[in-house]
Amino acid sequence: MQIIKKIKSKYKVIFSIGLVGVLALSIMSFDKKTDYFEINKHLDIFATLYKELNTYYVEPIEPGELMRIGMDAMLESLDPYTNFISESEIGQHRLQTTGRYGGVGAVIRQHNDKVVISEPYENYPAHKAGLKAGDILIQVDDEKIENRNTEQVSNMLRGQAGTTVELTVKRLQADGTYEEIMNVLTREEIRVKNVPFYGWADDGIGYIVLSNFTDNAGGEVRSAIESLQKEGELKGLIFDVRGNPGGLLSEAVNVSNVFIPRRQEIVSTKGKIPDWDRTFRTLNDPVDTELPLVVLTNRGSASASEIVAGSVQDLDRGVVVGRRTFGKGLVQTTRSLPYQSKLKVTTAKYLIPSGRSIQSIDYSNRLDGRPVSTADSLKVPFTTANGRVVFDGTGIMPDVEVASREYSPLTRALITNHVIFDFATKFSAENEEIAPPSTFEITDETYNAFIAFLKERDISYETESERLITELENKLKDEKYMEAVEETLASVLLKIKEDKAEDVYTFREEIEELLATEIVSRYYHRSGKIEIGLRYDHDILKGLEILHDQAEYRALLSPQSVQAE
Repeated sequence: MQIIKKIKSKYKVIFSIGLVGVLALSIMSFDKKTDYFEINKHLDIFATLYKELNTYYVEPIEPGELMRIGMDAMLESLDPYTNFISESEIGQHRLQTTGRYGGVGAVIRQHNDKVVISEPYENYPAHKAGLKAGDILIQVDDEKIENRNTEQVSNMLRGQAGTTVELTVKRLQADGTYEEIMNVLTREEIRVKNVPFYGWADDGIGYIVLSNFTDNAGGEVRSAIESLQKEGELKGLIFDVRGNPGGLLSEAVNVSNVFIPRRQEIVSTKGKIPDWDRTFRTLNDPVDTELPLVVLTNRGSASASEIVAGSVQDLDRGVVVGRRTFGKGLVQTTRSLPYQSKLKVTTAKYLIPSGRSIQSIDYSNRLDGRPVSTADSLKVPFTTANGRVVFDGTGIMPDVEVASREYSPLTRALITNHVIFDFATKFSAENEEIAPPSTFEITDETYNAFIAFLKERDISYETESERLITELENKLKDEKYMEAVEETLASVLLKIKEDKAEDVYTFREEIEELLATEIVSRYYHRSGKIEIGLRYDHDILKGLEILHDQAEYRALLSPQSVQAE
C-alpha cells in the first residue's frame, strides 16, 4: 500500500510539472484553430508514460531530476533563451535582472584543481576583510573546497544579507611560502555596477564602460556623463558596450535616451499575440544630443547592447566602431509557475528605429536539427535617418571595423596556463604598492623577473607552423614521401624550436600589456584595470582618431557611407 501511495505521489508531482511544461509550449503555439483534444491527448500520453516508467523501469527514478531533463530538452528545441528557472535558481535570475545578490562580493575562478579569488569588489565584505586576488579558497564554514567547482563554491558563498560565513584561504607570501588565513565575513546585498568605470580617454574625450543593463543602467550612464561635464570640457565620448550581454529592455531605452531626444522611438516588439506588441520611446530629456559619440561593440555585445548601438546607428546619432555584434533580436518574458519557479519564454522579436531586425539566427528553420544563420540573399536593406544603407539579420555591423586582436601562441599559452595571473600574485606579494594606473610601466627588471618565473613553469605550446608541419608529415607518410624529406623537416622543426626560445622577447609588447593590466588590477581593482587598458586598446585608439577628426566623423554619418553586408 505504501508503494502504491508513493507512486501516486510521484505521479502527481510529475503530472503537475509536466502540465506546466506542456501548457507553456501549447500557449506559445496557441491560435484560434487550436485543437484542445490534441493538447489533452498528449498530456494524457505524457502522464501515462511517466507512470509506466516509474512503475516498471529497472532502476529507481528520481522524479525531479528526470523531469528537469525532459523540460530542458523540450525548451532547448525552441531557442537557447527559453528556459525553466527552478526555485533554487531564482537568485541567479535576480542577479541578471537587478544586479543584486546576497554574498561576499568576490569573483572566483577555477585554477587547475583549485578555486581562487580573481577579483574582490571594492568596499564589499571580501575587500573589507582584506581578501586578495590570488587567494586560494580552502574552506567555507565547515566544508572543504577540495574537488568543488566554481558554481558549487559560489553557491556556498552566497546567502541572505546579514548572515555570516567563515572563509579560510591560503595566501602567497613574499618569501614564497603560503599562509593560511581565516576570516568571518558578514554577507551584504551586493550591487554590481552597470558602469564600472568612467573617466578621460584623452584631452576632452570621455570614456564610459557599460557592462550590464540591470536596474538604473540609464541613470548610471546619465550620472557619469554629468560628472565628466563638471570635471572639464567634454568634446566627445567613447561609449563602450563590448562584452555587454544585455539585460532589461527598458534600460536599453533609458540608456539610449541619454543621447537621443525625448519621444523618439527606440525599439518596437512584434510577437504572436498582437496585444503584447509595444513601441518603446524615450521619455526624458537627454543629457546631450550634439556631443560627438563613438559606440564600441564586439561579438560579445548582445540584446540590449544592440538596441543602444542600433538606435545610435539608425538615428545617425554617432559612429559604431569595432566588430559585428552577437545578433540577438529576441525578447523574453518571465512567467510565474507553481512552487516559486518561473518560465523565461521568448515572446517577440524586436525592431530598431530603421525597422530592421538584428536577429542573426533563425531558430524556426533548422538544417539537420541545427538552427541556421540568416542567408545573405535574405538580408534586407534599410536606411538610417540620414539615408545610409544598413542591413537586417546580421546583428549591428560597425561603421568602422577594427580587426580582433590576435595574440601569439606563446601569449595564449601564458593566459590559459594562468602564468600571467600567477606572476601578478607573486608580484603583489613582494610589492606593497605601485604607481597609479596612468603611469605604471613594466620595467626591464620586472620583465626579467617574469622570464625567470616562466622558466620555472615549463610551458609548452604549438605554433601554427609546427601544426602545419605535423599535418604535412602525416600526409608525406601516407603518400610514402617521408623518407626523402625527413632530414629537411627535422632541420626546419629544430630551427623553429630555437626561434621559439626567443618568443618571450619577440612578443614582449603584448605580454607586457597583459602583465601591466593584471598587476594594476591587484592594487586598483576593476577601475584601474580599465584605466590602464586605455593606452593599449586598438578600438579606443580608433575611436579617439575619429573623434579628433570631425571631418571624418561627419563623413561617416553622411549618406555616402554605406554599411557592408
